Amino acid sequence: MIQTVPDHKPGDTEALDQIPVERLHRVGPRVAERLTRLGIHSVQDLLLHLPTRYQDRSRAVPLAELRVGQEALVEAEIGEAGIALGRRRSLKVWLTDGGLGALMLRFFHFGSQQVSALRPGVRLSCYGEVRQGPRGLEMVHPEYRIQGAGQEGLEPGLTPVYPATEGLNQASLRGLTEQALALLETRAPAECLPASVLDPLGLPTLSEALRYLHRPPPEATLEALVERRHPSFQRLAFEELVAHQASLRQLRETQGTQVAPPLAGDGALRARLRARLPFSLTPAQERVVGEIAADLALPRPMHRLLQGDVGAGKTVVAALAALQAIECGHQAVLMAPTELLAEQHLRTLGGWLDELGITTLWLTGRHKGRERAELLARIASGEARLVVGTHALFQDEVRFAELGLVIIDEQHRFGVHQRMRLREKGGGEGALAHQLIMTATPIPRSLAMTMYADLDLSVIDALPPGRQAITTVAVPDARRDEVIERVREACAQGRQAYWVCTLIEESEVLECQAAEETARQLAERLSGLRVGLVHGRIRGAEREAVMAAFAAGELDLLVATTVIEVGVDVPNASLMIIENPERLGLAQLHQLRGRVGRGAVESHCLLLYRAPLSAVARERLGILRATNSGFEIAERDLALRGAGEVLGTRQTGAVQFRIADPLRDQQLLPAAQQAADQVLSAHRGLFEPLVRRWLGDRVDYGRA
Repeated sequence: MIQTVPDHKPGDTEALDQIPVERLHRVGPRVAERLTRLGIHSVQDLLLHLPTRYQDRSRAVPLAELRVGQEALVEAEIGEAGIALGRRRSLKVWLTDGGLGALMLRFFHFGSQQVSALRPGVRLSCYGEVRQGPRGLEMVHPEYRIQGAGQEGLEPGLTPVYPATEGLNQASLRGLTEQALALLETRAPAECLPASVLDPLGLPTLSEALRYLHRPPPEATLEALVERRHPSFQRLAFEELVAHQASLRQLRETQGTQVAPPLAGDGALRARLRARLPFSLTPAQERVVGEIAADLALPRPMHRLLQGDVGAGKTVVAALAALQAIECGHQAVLMAPTELLAEQHLRTLGGWLDELGITTLWLTGRHKGRERAELLARIASGEARLVVGTHALFQDEVRFAELGLVIIDEQHRFGVHQRMRLREKGGGEGALAHQLIMTATPIPRSLAMTMYADLDLSVIDALPPGRQAITTVAVPDARRDEVIERVREACAQGRQAYWVCTLIEESEVLECQAAEETARQLAERLSGLRVGLVHGRIRGAEREAVMAAFAAGELDLLVATTVIEVGVDVPNASLMIIENPERLGLAQLHQLRGRVGRGAVESHCLLLYRAPLSAVARERLGILRATNSGFEIAERDLALRGAGEVLGTRQTGAVQFRIADPLRDQQLLPAAQQAADQVLSAHRGLFEPLVRRWLGDRVDYGRA
């Protein structure tokens, strides 16, 4: 029977999502605050906080069969016990089970009662991780129970292990979940999916699924639970996918009622730009330009995602879209996640549009005082027809005369609420600006269907003629001298090279220091070569000067941090060295190496790794060596790292899943999409509780 605080006992009619966790036994303000860190506010949240794995206690392992790194249940007798003095006082307990094996239990925190209870001849049931100790195998602070004297051993079966936080251990979480499961017996959570959806799928009810996952029966298969392919996991994943799809479909409905200025344009500015370009657009670019132009001509906001591999030519497509808005007397704005990328866009777009007599300016956080005030005035007056900037564009003081088009580059680096604020600055008279979202991180179709179901999708799926395939090889750090000589040879042939520094530690300061030291060492080793340095802590003007010098061929080697991942175009650069590639994602590595191979000469990327590599790191670098296709790399990256890592969904306001995984559960997507349609058409009353259960206070993300 569940224990609750007597004067706060939940009523029998209260829904689980209406019972705060503070009403559970032993949940005071401090525990409640720790639960909040895990996103747990109600009993329903607690039930939806599922185990990440399970400890297999279904079979006791003989001591002779134990292996280092194994988590195991053992049942054995204490042969010897005592307190050891030394650098750190500890209680040592030696176990024997009559076989050839032996195991020591070590406790650093213990009391007198524990010392007297753990004496020779006492039989223990204990569970923990096997480690290699100085004198053999040991477990440190295992979970244990004394057998006999009316007590049983540790409960057999599969024991859940939950995502935890500091100050909230597994025992506490299991105890709280036990109380939540007792409440589940008296009131089932509301079913937010109609029977007509669930019955054909043969999935369990929500209550059945929750009970099974928190307390698997003895016959449960560990593999199905760990891989989250058991029908109980699928039941919850399916409902979460339906919630997201329904929310995105409602957004589609809302977008259909929104108003935007129709921007057909007369094509004059676009024709003049095309006449000045030193290249022709590829068929893939022409197709995408047509899709965007048709959207802009409509009196409802465009919401289009433009995907294109590194170097596919998205910038010229964005320029033509901006000119279509400018032809109609409207302004366009392009937002980039970093000042470096914003500078690159300003140089490229400004160079094209200046020739057409169109004023382009940029706004970032570096602009202060009078200069900033003048820029804001030029934007507000409409003099600036195209504005390029960073997060500074979100600020309330930035006002446009008549904003018609918002272009967002590398959108996954922004929170969704940020781009909402920018879009709402446009249109005038209650109208919204059109929105074009660009990414050079190809998104697998299965993921795009789930994460961006509210957006129309355009894909530039071919590279411009002349782009060279990049040969990629992995080289251990022990061959660093050979790599440095490779740089010397390339530069001696009139080529240029990048040397990218990354660190194991996540620290921009340390990373910049490492880049500075690397630049110094390379300048000494490669005397006669002109070496430049770029990192995030160099002032913008100085960084711009270094980048301009490299682009002009005045530098042979550019040492940099990952700030050059996007926005640098130097056709003469044919060699890139990336240090510590094992710490970067595949997509980021692909972006970095895309800085070479932009000219007519064969290009190379050397991945200078630190041995030994883990199996996963070896596989990831192998994928990069095997293909230059960003779309194939994205699929493999998704499989290795998951949707959250690939899309950067840790951003505030971005789409996040609690249980579902778009890759693992992609077979559920068609049914989830049909179910979302049914909920919205025939069971509208279920929509709000469904979305509230799974998205909570993130419901508004869909309005972006």
